[in-house]
Formats: sequence, C-alpha cells, structure tokens
Amino acid sequence: MSHFDIIIIGTGAGGGTLAYKLAPTGKKILLLERGDYIPRERDNWSTQAVFLDAKYKAKETWLDKNDKAFHPGIHYCVGGNTKVYGAALLRMRERDFQEVRHHGGISPAWPISYQDLEPFYTEAEKLYHVHGERGIDPTEPPASEPYAYGPLPHEPRIQELYEDMRSLGLRPFPLPIGARIGNGKPGAAPAILDRFDGFPDPSEAKADSHVIAVKPALQYPNVTLLTGSYVERLNTNAAGNAVTEVVVTKDGETTTYRSDIVVVACGAINSAALLLRSANGRHSNGLANGSDMVGRNYMAHNNSALLAISRKPNPTLFGKTIGLNDFYYGSDDFEFPLGHIQMLGKSDQLMYKEDAPGFAPGLALDYVARHSLDFWLTSEDLPDPNNRVMPGNNGQLKLHYTENNLEGHRRLQKKLRWILENAGCETHLLPNNLYLGKKIPVAGTAHQCGTVRFGNDPKTSALDSFCRAHEVQNLYVVDGSFFPSSSAVNPGLTIIAQALRVGEHLKTEVP
Repeated sequence: MSHFDIIIIGTGAGGGTLAYKLAPTGKKILLLERGDYIPRERDNWSTQAVFLDAKYKAKETWLDKNDKAFHPGIHYCVGGNTKVYGAALLRMRERDFQEVRHHGGISPAWPISYQDLEPFYTEAEKLYHVHGERGIDPTEPPASEPYAYGPLPHEPRIQELYEDMRSLGLRPFPLPIGARIGNGKPGAAPAILDRFDGFPDPSEAKADSHVIAVKPALQYPNVTLLTGSYVERLNTNAAGNAVTEVVVTKDGETTTYRSDIVVVACGAINSAALLLRSANGRHSNGLANGSDMVGRNYMAHNNSALLAISRKPNPTLFGKTIGLNDFYYGSDDFEFPLGHIQMLGKSDQLMYKEDAPGFAPGLALDYVARHSLDFWLTSEDLPDPNNRVMPGNNGQLKLHYTENNLEGHRRLQKKLRWILENAGCETHLLPNNLYLGKKIPVAGTAHQCGTVRFGNDPKTSALDSFCRAHEVQNLYVVDGSFFPSSSAVNPGLTIIAQALRVGEHLKTEVP
C-alpha cells in the first residue's frame, strides 16, 4: 500500500493549483484524476465535435429533481472544467464577502474577509496570466498591485460596442482574461486568440489549470499524476477523525493509497458525492457531515447566454473582452443586485442548428452568425439546503435544483436589451442555450459551488476557514464546494486564490 504526504483528488482550478503551490516543498504528492488528457487535435475547435457531438463531455447522465435524466456539462480530464472554461477571471466584490440583501432573500457572509484573500487574488492573477486594467470597473475591490498583464485589445466591432456603451453613460471595462500571450521571447510569434468558451485550446494560450499548474508541478520528482483513477471512497480510522485510506479504481482494478493529508478537489458536485458515499459507522450521514451541510446549498448562478443581432456585421474572432457591472448592486429602479454582464466567445452558424427554424423566424442562420453579438449574464442564486447533490442508485448522481432569486436576473436581461436597442442592434434578443448544454439551469454546471460550505460554526458548516473538515483533521476540500454564497462573477479566480491560500497554510502551519 503506497503512502504519500499529500493526496489531491482532482486537477481543476482547486486541485491543480494546490499541487503547483505545494510541489516545491518536496512533499510526496499524488494527484488522482478520473479522466485523461484531452488530446490537442483539430476537433478541439470544431463546433460539431465540441457542442453537437459533445466529444469531450463526460459520458454519463444524472437525474434532476423529477428523476429525469440529463447530460451534464461536466468534463473529466486533466485540468478539469478549466480546459473548456472561458478564462474570465474576476475577483469577487468586497461586499460579496458580507451579508447582502437580494430580492429573493439573503446572501450570507463568508467566514473570511476580502482582505484575507486579496494577496492570493494578486498571486492568482499573476500565475494565470490575467490581462486586465484597474480603475475602470466601478465595483472593483481594492487591489494591492496593478495587473501584471495589460488588457486584451478589443477587435474593431467590439470597440464600437464599447464606445456605444460609454456614450450611454455606462462604464464598461476590459474583461479580465487568463491568456498566455506576448511573452516577449525573441522570435516568438504572436498568439491570435480564438475560441475559449466551451472549447479546449490546442494552442495552450488559454490559462487553464493543466497548462498553468499541473504541467509545472509534474516537473518536480516528488509529484505523481495518475489518470483514469476514480476514487470510490475515503476510509477513516476507528475514531473517524482522520482519513486513512483512499480507495481507487483504475482499469478495473482497485488500489488503496494512504496519505498524511487528503485533499478533495473534484468540483462541488462530485466532491460532495464522494464524501456522501464515504459514510461509515462514525459518519453515518456522510464523511465530515455532522452538520448535514454536505451536498446541500448547491449553487450554479442564474446564467443566460444570449445573443443580439447587430445591424453591422461582426467579423470578430475573439470578442470576450468587455465586462459591465453598472447594475451589479442594483439600478435606479431596483434596490437589489442585478448582476454582471460580459461578452461571450463569438458564435457560429452550427451553434444554432438544433434551434432552427423556430428560434429566429425570418432570419437566415448565416446572417445571424455574421451579425451576432454574444453575451453572458450572471446573477446570484442563493443557497438553499433543498438544492442538493444526492448519490443515486448504481452510482448515478441526482442533482436537485430549483431556481431562486430570479427577479434581478430578469431585470438584468431588460437592461441589456435597452443597451443594445440604443447601440445599433435590432430589437430582439435571442436565447443561445448551447453554451449551457440545452438544460438550463441543471445541466449548466460550469459555475458549480456551495455543497461543502466553510464557516466558523461546525453546526452550520462542514469546513473551517482553511477548508479543513471540522470533524476530520487531515481532510481538506479545495474547489468551489466551500462557497457559502455564489456572488455574481465567475468563481474560477476565487477557487484558485483560495487554493493558493490553503497551500500557504499547509506549507507553514502543517508539518
């Protein structure tokens, strides 16, 4: 039975980044990934392969609250869901760490402050090559340093939209994007960014966990990665206060590993599922679940992927360069938060194929593709203990989710419609659901969080402020699971920053 100092289960934003942080310590680290590498191939940028054939999605179905099967937007691979994320890496707002009143209820405060995480946000932005500019976003929190990388330039049609927004009195800002470009090395060719949202990037310009964190970590001889390794369960000692065994299935064979520290970083849904199926005599309701919070309070944001038809053609390749937070905290006609707007990657004709002809009567699909402006709208959904992950029969997961706090999101859509009607676009806004796999919101798991929340009270949380389980002294959960609330920005940078914070804690506080 192999023994390690640290076992990390999962290689996404949390697990991969933590491995990078700890690799130089010399500790013997085992990375376990249930998937494999996504090959760098032509299909990476094929709409047919990626969206219509779902070539890289997990080949499994889950059940919704009505026991209806659906195909989740989940990816099991080295780098996790960051391999197909859009690399929009925003800090949560300072107020997001505090209690916030919404139309639909209360968003709870975090057990840490923005200031606790700020140094690690800065570290994360440097590590993931985040391109941005301070001082333009009216809601941005204070930062100790400017961005290490300047903002990505707008392509001409996007620059026009940016100026149109400014002429309406709005304050659009350069969307912070993680991209490895302009490294300044002699003889290096420029990187022309193209497809990020939903697509793997064969050029490896996109700053994903595999490229940024896992590959450098594996340069250290003390770090081992095993792919195709599914963790069946975690076993504890007789007292139930320490994980003693990690039970892994690989190629049909079961192997058990031991480790001084075990980090679960499978994504909020699968991390909760692993803890729940690791129930034992000391943890009858699931491992580290004396609070009954494990699996509960699942959040994924109220998201809409929408497109507008511009009167002008939009030949843009990479349009994901504008963010808008003017309505993040509310508006003149609504006292509660609405949310965040950003550009999406440029859509193409094939993305509308399954919706034709009803979704755009009177408009040819090629016209839509050539004239579309693509947007992603995010509003906060609120933690609800009835929104939960439950292991089903034969290992099939059940995701029970009911939408909430929708009024702000509806109003955010109306605000975007007003902007576009006054910015040279036609008057209709079309839903573009393919980015979310057609099942909204259940299948849209890209922003999954909240299922193993952290807090100071073991009665109402499963983890402490450093993501260590209250009840199991050597168990940590480092992915979006720890979020007590979801805010209204992409969760990626906060997961990365907390992974760096936990890594620093493990380096300095844990022998």
